[in-house]
Amino acid sequence: MGVIDVTNVSFAYEKDLVLENISLTVEKEDFLAIIGPNGGGKSTFLKLMLGILKPNKGTVRVLGKEPSKNLSHIGYVPQNTNVNTDFPIKVIEVVTMGHVGSKRPLFGYGQDEIACAMGALAQVGMEAYADYKIGSLSGGQRQRVMIARALCAHPSILILDEPTASIDVAGQRDIYELLKELSKSVTIIVVSHDISVILEYANKAAHINKTLSYHDISNKEKTFPSHARGEHFCEVELLQMLGSKSSCDTSEPGKKWRTKP
Repeated sequence: MGVIDVTNVSFAYEKDLVLENISLTVEKEDFLAIIGPNGGGKSTFLKLMLGILKPNKGTVRVLGKEPSKNLSHIGYVPQNTNVNTDFPIKVIEVVTMGHVGSKRPLFGYGQDEIACAMGALAQVGMEAYADYKIGSLSGGQRQRVMIARALCAHPSILILDEPTASIDVAGQRDIYELLKELSKSVTIIVVSHDISVILEYANKAAHINKTLSYHDISNKEKTFPSHARGEHFCEVELLQMLGSKSSCDTSEPGKKWRTKP
């Protein structure tokens, strides 16, 4: 049994089949990249793992239980973490909100919760910014704070949806370096379009476009299998074969691959 087990899952919105017969096992301390074209089902797959949606067929299990029964083990960083820069809230206050099940107001948190939040900030290298206003930080710094908020509940699994959107390339690499380090103790699952960057750090990848193709990419130098050569490559296979000399348009399913000159 893995940390997350997805078995023969299909899902449809009314008559629109989005995911078809998907199976996947995520192991402890994996760094899994979920990639694929827009509209391919990545967001739906994420919602199934979070228990927001239930499959029409098949099962999803988190640590052996339905996702909704094990949410305390999942930390989630959504794609849209835009902050009103005029709102006078401190970094430490944002992170303290990550305490699962706490119903106390911000000013009512005790020293244990504050210490936990400071520990989470230390994990992401942001403890020196605890008293800064969240709106004064850069996009990359704010994303680190949101990761710290998710870590505050001590999750076994951290799921992030497009964590480097609107962050420059240097900032993206900083975030992925952080996630790679965190993956030594927490299972990391990232939905991302930053294929060329994330595949440098992930050890597993799942390409979703209605169906799912799973790849172990822990050995970056692995020779592309000769028996699989042909016209039908997903992003992972193509990048393994061509390295950084590849380019692809994944905005539409079935787009042709092309190689940079």
